[in-house]
Amino acid sequence: MSGLFLIIMVIGLFAGILSGIPAMLAIAGIPMLVAVAASVFFDAFNLSLLALFPNRVWGVMNNTLLMAVPLFVIMGVLLERARLAENMLGVLARMLGGSPRGMGLSVLAFSAMIAAATGIIGATVVMLVLVALKPMMDAGIPARRASGLICASGTLGQIIPPSILLVLLGDQIGNTYLEAQQRAGNFAPMPVSVGDLFAGALIPGLMLVALYGLYLSFVLRPAKGVSVPAQGEPVTWTEVIFTFLPPMLLIVSVLGSILAGVATATEAAGLGAIGAMLLAGWQGLRFRIERWFVAGAGIAAFALVALRMAGMGRAALDTPAGQFALAGAIVITLGVLIAATRLWNRGALQGALGDTMKISGMVFGIVIAASMLALVFRGFGGDRLVMEMMSDMPGGQWGALLLIMLLVFILGFILEAIEIIYIVVPLLGPAILGTDISPVWFAVLLAMNLQTSFLTPPFGFALFYFRSVAPRSITTIDIYRGVIPFVLLQLVALGILLAVPELATWLPRVIFG
Repeated sequence: MSGLFLIIMVIGLFAGILSGIPAMLAIAGIPMLVAVAASVFFDAFNLSLLALFPNRVWGVMNNTLLMAVPLFVIMGVLLERARLAENMLGVLARMLGGSPRGMGLSVLAFSAMIAAATGIIGATVVMLVLVALKPMMDAGIPARRASGLICASGTLGQIIPPSILLVLLGDQIGNTYLEAQQRAGNFAPMPVSVGDLFAGALIPGLMLVALYGLYLSFVLRPAKGVSVPAQGEPVTWTEVIFTFLPPMLLIVSVLGSILAGVATATEAAGLGAIGAMLLAGWQGLRFRIERWFVAGAGIAAFALVALRMAGMGRAALDTPAGQFALAGAIVITLGVLIAATRLWNRGALQGALGDTMKISGMVFGIVIAASMLALVFRGFGGDRLVMEMMSDMPGGQWGALLLIMLLVFILGFILEAIEIIYIVVPLLGPAILGTDISPVWFAVLLAMNLQTSFLTPPFGFALFYFRSVAPRSITTIDIYRGVIPFVLLQLVALGILLAVPELATWLPRVIFG
């Protein structure tokens, strides 16, 4: 009887999500309705289990790791609103030449850099359409390939750390792994942190960028009858430094502080939000004294982080190091106040806060709703059924792993990545995480697999974002055909990662031991 209700719940869940109602309501509402119906009419569910739901919600509210989500979101939104993209892409295009291959590689390189700074797919794809689509087509890149490149490049922020997707995966994988290992008899498992996932995803993310680059180098050639535009003025070292150094210092500070172990993901996200505010505020400053304060704040923040990564500990205020830290804190405070005031006067800060609330609200709504789903699923004994089903799979734990990867890929055609995380990991993850398979490797496999969900037709969100701002001369079929090679490249990267787990496990082992 419980198995029948589980099937009804799963079918109802997908029907609810595909019906167009908010995913949060479908993920929480359908399981609750099935649980109530099973209890009232068939006495097949113990409704007292639902009394645990408030405790689960309180646990989400007290989860300091999830506090990193809105901070990373506002970091990405502020950088997108700072309009650094146009300058960076223009300089890269001039460095690599105006040919189709040079222009395509410029967009890819720019996307990889901006992915590490924003990680917000919608903003990144829309920005790439506005600043890169026309230059690529003017350089002779066919509309189909330009569309595919923009959609694929815009999703790199999901696998290249720091990534909101990896933060959410770290929360789910860490909790599920701990519980699964304890059930398997290991009462002292090594904890899995977001830093482990950031380190584990770095090499696979760069590998995916390299595969994209090889593909573009092979297929991008000048179209017939299209003249390649002149490269323009040569790029100077000063231009390169002032264009790329500030965002690169921000990325190094955020990611480096996590990997060096001197900051948690939440603390690093706060650092990223402050740095993004300084960069965004710098763009609109007119007075030299304000520019000096904001630039000094950024330099002071990076210097303090660099000293911490170099091994400098806390220092008393009566020491030179302590006085330097105090002076740096004062400069950072003044710089942030100046930048925030100017952004507020321009209306940019209000817009960034509004976007952050919308995106974070959607994420946390799904997180809370998924707690109800997991509670009802376990109330019906679904965790035991899944464990039995996975143990009977041909190939043992490897067969179960391949089944989960296939299921995630198929779900990517119809569901968003965050929804898949909070459905698949708590329900199917224990069958894998209770074995000796590396949880970091499993998480990175999921992240790379989930990235395809943004590209696979017909419901890939990157395709929707592209379609919303692209010219009508580019048809939907052009977009679909353009992304297919990049989806295949993602599957190739996933296959390589499956065959070589060390790509995900080597760097975390070296950094964290």
